[in-house]
Parts: sequence; C-alpha cells; structure tokens
Amino acid sequence: MTTNWTVTRILRDRNAGLYLAGLVVSAFGSSALGLAAGVWVKDLTGSNGLAALCTFAVWAPTLCGPALGTIADRVRRKPLLIGTNLGLAALLLTLLAVDSRTDLWLLFTVLFVYGTTVVVQDPAESALLAAVVDRDLLGDFNGLRMTAVEGMKLVAPLTGAGLYAAFGGPAVAGLDAVTFVLAAGLWLLIRAREERPRRPAGTWRGQTAEGVRELWRHPLLRQLVLAGGATMFLASLSSSTTYAIVDALGHSPTCTGVLYAAQGTGSVAVGLVSGPALRRLGARRFGAAGIALTAAGVTARAVPSDAVVLACSAAIGLGLPCVLIAAFTAVQRELPGPLLGRGTATANTLIFTPNVIGLGVGAGMVELANFRALLIVTGLGLFATGAWLAVVGVGAAPDQGLDRAPAHPDHGPPQAPAHAPNDAPPQPPASATRTSAKSPSEANPA
Repeated sequence: MTTNWTVTRILRDRNAGLYLAGLVVSAFGSSALGLAAGVWVKDLTGSNGLAALCTFAVWAPTLCGPALGTIADRVRRKPLLIGTNLGLAALLLTLLAVDSRTDLWLLFTVLFVYGTTVVVQDPAESALLAAVVDRDLLGDFNGLRMTAVEGMKLVAPLTGAGLYAAFGGPAVAGLDAVTFVLAAGLWLLIRAREERPRRPAGTWRGQTAEGVRELWRHPLLRQLVLAGGATMFLASLSSSTTYAIVDALGHSPTCTGVLYAAQGTGSVAVGLVSGPALRRLGARRFGAAGIALTAAGVTARAVPSDAVVLACSAAIGLGLPCVLIAAFTAVQRELPGPLLGRGTATANTLIFTPNVIGLGVGAGMVELANFRALLIVTGLGLFATGAWLAVVGVGAAPDQGLDRAPAHPDHGPPQAPAHAPNDAPPQPPASATRTSAKSPSEANPA
C-alpha cells in the first residue's frame, strides 16, 4: 500500500502528470526510431558494425555534457525545451530523403544532432521540474519515470519494426517527429514561473569545473558514478553484439524488436519496486544487485537458444537500470539547486561517456572477434564491478536519504526520512528527468 500511496501522490500533481505523459509520448517515438535506424543501416549495408554505430552517433555528444549542461543554467528552461523539441521534429523530417547507402551521412548527422539536443534538454528538465515531488519521494518518482518510459518499449520497438517493414525508415522518422511536436505541446501546458536566470560568474570552463568538484567531493556520489560508468561501458560492449546474436539465431534484423520488448519488460518491473528497494537496501547494495543480475544476463546471451537470449534481455532490463536510478537519485538529493544543471550533466557525462566509448569499441570488435567470447569476458567484468560496489560500501556511512527510511504505516502516507543533525534543510527536489533518466535500453538496447 505504501507504493500505491506514493504513486498516487505523484500523479495527483498536474505538472508531474504532464511530464510523465510527455515522457511516454517521446519515449514511444524515440524507441521506435532507435530500433529502425539500426535495422535501416543493416539493410542498406549488411554491416553489424555500422548498425551498432547508430547508437554511438546518438550518444557521442555526451562527451560534452558538462559544457552543454551550463546552457540550462543560463536561459529559461521551459522555452528552451519547447524550442528544442520543435527543432528536433523539423530535423527528423530530413530523413525522408534517405533511400540508399549514399545517403547514410545524412542519417548519422541527424542522429548526432539529435543526441546533442537531448544532452542540452536533460539538465533543463531536471532544473525546471525541481518542485515536482517531495524530496523523500525522488526514488519512487525515478522508478515511476522508468516504468513509464520502459513501458512504451514493450510496444514501440515492435510497432517501429512493423512500420519499418511495411513503409521503410522514413515512416518511422515521421512518427518520431510527431512525438516531439506532441512533447512540445505538453511542455507548453506545464505551469512554471521562471525568473530570468542570473548570468553565472566566470567562464564556462570554470562553471563546469565547479559542477565536477561539487559532485566529486561526495563519497557516495563518486562511488555510484564510477560504478555506473563501468557498468555502462561493459553493457555497451554487450549491446554491440545484438545484431550478431540475431544473425546467429537465424532471424532477420527486425527481430531485434522482440529483444527490445523483453528488455523493456524487465525495466518496467524494476521501476515499480525501485523506490521501496532503495529505502530497504540503500543505494550501493541496490546498484550492486542490479549489476550482478546484468552480468548474469550478458554472460548467458552466449547460449545459442532463442528462449535463453529472450530471458537474458529481460534480465538485463531488470538489472541495468538499478545503478542508474541509485546514482541519479543520489545526485538529485545531494547537489544544491544552483549547481543542479551542471552537476547533473557532469554525472550524466561520467556515467554515459564510457557507454559512448564502449559502443565505438564494440562496433569494431564485433566485426573482428567472436561475439560469444566478447559476451563472456564482458559478463565477468560486470560481476567484478558489482562486487566492488558492494564491498566499497562495507563500513561506510549509511547512504544519506537513500538508506532505510522509517517504516511507513500501511494505512497512511509515508513519512519523510529522518535527517542527521548536520544535514542541510530539505531542498526542493530535482525531478527524475531524461538525464536522471537516460534510458538504459536506449543506450544499450536488447
């Protein structure tokens, strides 16, 4: 009943409801295009490596995350989000011209600009929606966000694959453009009073460095971010083998949509329990357990069986989000509001830059090495990462605000967690955004 109560409290908020609706719409189009882009390139070139580079193109701008994140601290966030969504809708329409291998430069260019824009949007969403939920409900809100986004991945990949098979890639790009227009409309409906941001003192480099220092001085944040980065690097190596796995099983590239849906099922499940699990286990143990489950799923993908590979996708979907939810919930709780845009973008970069590197490395390795050997080595690395995160927390101070909260009565609203005497007064929370929330199945599909 506690979980039902917290979900009800979140959904009663008008802005929170509009935000989640925008996520669902945007996630549907983005997930459909994410699948279609890889299949599109695979069909035009026959190359598993080039197909994997589609995800790399979207995530490469994460390397500039801290610098791009300062934009969110310099302008009003609501107009920025509306404008960038409409701009992406117009950009995606250019993909209607792609119909041969010689046009692939346009597809990769659009994917790169798409990724750059999302890096700018993420911290803007985090800063704008800082008052959406109470501080003690951030874990629940992140889980609900994960459930909403990943829930769309139960249907969007299959819809995208069907639309691609029937009408081709341009039709899927058109669908994604429509979802961005709808998302812009939902942002327009959100009620937010924003003062003109004060121009931060110092250079962009200095502002970025301040966000890095603020993030790095917290032991809990540092450990979670390091574990998250290592996990995303290793998981991206695994995701680069997806088309090779499907080929080895004797299926067409569009069958990756089934693996996407299975991964989404796992992520929906973990989203429903992440809030209570964070309170019961604490951030470190919650993240470590998820990494271990991901390791098992990645390793078992080497088994040449449809049923096993499908089950592994679900296991990865269940395990991979855990360390991300733990890390970004901690960032949202611990960083002060004026640094939230830069700090969130910095955490995003430190976690997802290894993912970018892994996607690039994996795209080359899958062409040169046996993909089953790559999966086994990657799984062992994930097991080691999970063990490190679990061990490093032994004897450490409890995860402030993320460890066990006082028991909640089943007949009433949950109580806020107790604060240590030296804790700062509760601050308005950052919402679970697409930064806190970059979907792991978008970064490492299937």
